[in-house]
Amino acid sequence: MKAPQDIILKPVITEKSIDGLQVGKYTFKVAKDANKLEIADAIEKLFGVKVAKVNTMNCRGRVKRVGRFVGKTADWKKAIVTLTSDSKTIEFFDGMY
Repeated sequence: MKAPQDIILKPVITEKSIDGLQVGKYTFKVAKDANKLEIADAIEKLFGVKVAKVNTMNCRGRVKRVGRFVGKTADWKKAIVTLTSDSKTIEFFDGMY
């Protein structure tokens, strides 16, 4: 069993993810091999909240060029976590909206 810190890597801060905060949806970059049950358990342990549902998506890395050299950023996995209505908010995101 992985530690919650190994599953939840970092929050995703974009305009679209900030809009989701008002309805209780939080976006995180997660480990590629983590499933929805592991993600929900890790969020509940790390932040002390109740998770209603988890949506995940695999994001492809982008192709980048530097001069004549072509490379690619790494593929990653994103999770959008919806909290229950009676759950408290995650303190890290409180001042963002």
